[in-house]
Amino acid sequence: MSENAPRGVRMVITLVGRRNAGKSSLINALAEQEIAIVSEQPGTTTDPVAKHYELLPLGPVTFYDTAGLDDTGKLGAQRVNATKKVLSRTDVALLVVGESGLGDAERTFLRTFHKETIPVIVVFNKADVACLRTDDVEFCEANRIPHMSVSAKAGLAIDDLKKTVIDHAPREFTEEPVLIGDLINEGDTVLCVVPIDLAAPKGRLILPQIQVLRDTLDSDGIGLVVKERELEHALSMLSDEPALVVTDSQVVLKVAADVPETIPLTTFSILFARYKGNLASLVQGAKTIDSLQDGDRVLMCEACSHHAVADDIGRVKIPRWITQYTGKDLKFIMYSGHDFPEDLEDYALAIHCGGCMINRTAMLRRIRECTRRGVPVTNYGVAISKVQGVLERVIKPFDLE
Repeated sequence: MSENAPRGVRMVITLVGRRNAGKSSLINALAEQEIAIVSEQPGTTTDPVAKHYELLPLGPVTFYDTAGLDDTGKLGAQRVNATKKVLSRTDVALLVVGESGLGDAERTFLRTFHKETIPVIVVFNKADVACLRTDDVEFCEANRIPHMSVSAKAGLAIDDLKKTVIDHAPREFTEEPVLIGDLINEGDTVLCVVPIDLAAPKGRLILPQIQVLRDTLDSDGIGLVVKERELEHALSMLSDEPALVVTDSQVVLKVAADVPETIPLTTFSILFARYKGNLASLVQGAKTIDSLQDGDRVLMCEACSHHAVADDIGRVKIPRWITQYTGKDLKFIMYSGHDFPEDLEDYALAIHCGGCMINRTAMLRRIRECTRRGVPVTNYGVAISKVQGVLERVIKPFDLE
């Protein structure tokens, strides 16, 4: 199960610390297998090393081992920067401290964790050979930082550390997020409209479509799937109106015309805007499209990289639709991967993908980062519904007050 769980539903637990603090030994102990090279030679770990694991009762997680915070030289600086990038998508950080105790590097990162609202647990490693320093314990207690003493090498308190991680997991991982279950009742029909175009993966549906169907079944509903061309026929065949129609954002205008106003309508992207982030914030961000001016830069953000097709949604379609809607000369910049560009403040608007390959905490952190840096943010589906003139209709099934 752990190996097959989608990356977007995993909690990310990142081990950071100075070189030779015992991070690699600790990740091996946590995962109960040898996945990282352990050596007395400082700087053995270069690039972040990931390991999937089933941390019950929490569920599937990913542990990351990272390079030392005190790595030196030009290459060392790049390794530390790679660690910082992993931290941008971290849900719980384990700050591993060796026998030398808390130093300037650790305290700097603790300030970063606090600023970025990343839960952190200070793990004093090597309890078999070193005693806890009183001033380090007092510092943690004074700053209300959870801490514990372990020995990765001797296997001491590893299970206690796992329990501590579970206790400090973000609420998003201990409370089941709502996708569609609160919108339907047992026996209700959910009609999913799925276009099959050049961007559709061959032989399968995309993850948001699969998850909506699965959640419909888990809610004891009836899930039906049609292409947009068969929508009218499908509606005419049903003896009762569906409780909800869910469509792909790219065909929302046509679907909205075919679905009577009496039938609740939304999109997969709108559902995932709520499931993965903050729908109200993303709707508010979409409204700033009306105030875009000539020369404004619009950031198109994708959490994962993929091969762009001729009519790519983020690179071609959405920029075209927004340009047509605003009538402005805008500059659209595509940015793929886990991180935002350093010049985020230079953008008038950030438009994010649906986030199906990142978890909810990561998406919420991205929304918070944009807000903190004064950049309105929305997502693909919400933006499309806005420029197509159907935003108010597709958010109507939700209480955004």
